[in-house]
Amino acid sequence: MAKESMKAREKKRQELCKKYAKKRNQLKEAGDYESLQKLPKNSSPVRLHNRCKLTGRPRGYIRRFGISRVSFRELVSFGLIPGLKKSSW
Repeated sequence: MAKESMKAREKKRQELCKKYAKKRNQLKEAGDYESLQKLPKNSSPVRLHNRCKLTGRPRGYIRRFGISRVSFRELVSFGLIPGLKKSSW
């Protein structure tokens, strides 16, 4: 389980990114890179990192489901994700 502060930091980055997206695009189209540098660093989409929606784990993220591989395996084992089941042979 990730620390609450890390989850909050990532959420803050997402909100800043969403807030400045339009302005950032306008400045890029105009070629005004000096004004672009004055925007907050965390408003850049490059600084975002995918995290598991359930645990906040930053690694082993599965985009299609929005969760980490560990959470994914648990949910599949319990049959909570429709259409999937744990493989065995």
